[in-house]
Amino acid sequence: MKLSEKITELRKSGGMTQEELAAICGVSRQSISKWEADIALPETEKLLLLGKTFHVSMDVLLKDELTLGEAKTVPACGNNAIQGKKQGIFEGILIKESLSDDTILDFLRVHKIELWNTGGKPKYWTALFFTSTAADFPERIAKVMSAGGEGGNWFVDFKAEQVKYIVFKDKILKYNIGNPAEKESVCAECRSMGITDEQMNWPE
Repeated sequence: MKLSEKITELRKSGGMTQEELAAICGVSRQSISKWEADIALPETEKLLLLGKTFHVSMDVLLKDELTLGEAKTVPACGNNAIQGKKQGIFEGILIKESLSDDTILDFLRVHKIELWNTGGKPKYWTALFFTSTAADFPERIAKVMSAGGEGGNWFVDFKAEQVKYIVFKDKILKYNIGNPAEKESVCAECRSMGITDEQMNWPE
């Protein structure tokens, strides 16, 4: 069963209209229509919302060979459908070459991998688009980030709901998204560690 078919079936079994699902996912009704018609694919962030809303795993959503046999119906629709969603889902992009210990990958679910040509050293970076449900993920990743060296002062940025994390070797910085004072404080700390403003153009 295709992802498009699963979205349609889950939405209907949950008693939702396309408009109601669009409101939950923060997209237009036309986007939902395109997902269900197999014209477009949801972004990773939207896939996570779909999984939380319908109480199904990413494997069930993304793998055509898996069915919805274990899918649970949603007792309510609209915004009430996700009030009880699981907390602490971290999502971001990690450069594999920034790690001093690859065992941290055991705590990640990698959704996409890209090879970036940096034009410097190392010439290529392996970008891992990930999510993690490990409650202590910030502390774990802080222990295995590389410090200094040819790659400079490595850091990884990711978020959990409205909190943005910037993590260096043994240092965890964070701020609430939408709070400019907190963000500037974190950016000032990053500058003191040699991070340029261009490098701090991270997504929120």
